[in-house]
Amino acid sequence: MEEQKTEEIHKSDEVQEHKPSGSRRDDNTVFIGKKGTMGYVLAVVTQFNNGAEEVCVKARGKLISRAVDVVEIVRHRFMPEAKIGAINISTEELTSEDGSKNKVSSIELKIQK
Repeated sequence: MEEQKTEEIHKSDEVQEHKPSGSRRDDNTVFIGKKGTMGYVLAVVTQFNNGAEEVCVKARGKLISRAVDVVEIVRHRFMPEAKIGAINISTEELTSEDGSKNKVSSIELKIQK
């Protein structure tokens, strides 16, 4: 009987993960990585040109400064009318392959038209 409950829980989790509202938010999110800064600037501007009212730029660790650079370039060079909506900072705990835990800072910058 417990196996059935477990299966039901997993099924309900899958349904929640595939809701359109969750995937829509991810469509307007740019995750900063190791590519060049202008590649991410282009991604943000493209989101706005495709009709997005708000774009979220996310980064962790050493790439936080690149995320700030991306937002500032978008605001000053490409979209002077854009405003920063919200800035969220947090610390995430990541577990490495060897089992050790590391704390990494993260930032989420929301830009609005």
